[in-house]
Amino acid sequence: MILKSFSKINLSLTVNKKLKKSKRKLHEIQSYYCLIDLFDEIKLKKITGKKDVIKFHGKFSKFIDKKNNSIVNVLNLLRKKKIIANQYLVLINKRIPVFGGMGGGTSNSACLIKYFVNKKNNKNLLKFLSQKIGSDLKLFFNKQGFLSNLNTIKVFPKKHKLHFLLVYPNIKCSTKHIYSKVKNYSPKSKYDLKKVKTKDKLIELLTKKNNDLQSIVENEYPIIKKIIRDIAHKKGCLFSRMTGSGSVCYGVFESKKLAKDALNRVRSKYPKCWLSVAKTI
Repeated sequence: MILKSFSKINLSLTVNKKLKKSKRKLHEIQSYYCLIDLFDEIKLKKITGKKDVIKFHGKFSKFIDKKNNSIVNVLNLLRKKKIIANQYLVLINKRIPVFGGMGGGTSNSACLIKYFVNKKNNKNLLKFLSQKIGSDLKLFFNKQGFLSNLNTIKVFPKKHKLHFLLVYPNIKCSTKHIYSKVKNYSPKSKYDLKKVKTKDKLIELLTKKNNDLQSIVENEYPIIKKIIRDIAHKKGCLFSRMTGSGSVCYGVFESKKLAKDALNRVRSKYPKCWLSVAKTI
């Protein structure tokens, strides 16, 4: 069995408050987001034996903890809940930049959960898994939407086709560290269905939004600010910013062609960065 584990883009991100009762020191956030067609490839096969065999390969595999990672954790949790009984050979081709704010590890977990678990009949199980794996797990069960709080996603009534230029400056951002630097909090906003009904309305809304974590990352890594600014100046760019807690920067473009043209120009200035074009799924 071969599975595609898609990455996510935070089209906006506001940090609303720190959750005082959270053992994991979580923050309440809101985010417009989408899944894109950049994915890790997961090959899954039942095996005989007492242990799972998990192997990573691909461009970003060398940064993965081979003993304590999302694949190990989710298989153990599913086995604990008696969802699975067998052991598995799992081969993961890591194509999503790690520590980049694209949710690669959590996406891998969600991908296996979707394969093994019947979502409709296991809401309590999914809630349990989300608490154990990460608050962003639920994002990967909907292709586009608005995270209005840690427990609620408002799914867009219609999917919109967006084209992206992605730039990873080979900076590994620690989510925990970046959130620890948050000092100011943004007021919560209400989800307005009318503002996401069409692509033009959505873009108009997003150009007025931002990522609250971006300035923190820019202060620590000034190149992030330069890359985002350079993307913004390319022809056809509707807006540019950082996803998640960084360090992947992106621009949303009018078309795939303009995104590709921008990629070539940005690559000439930042030859050591990883770049790619992508689109919503």
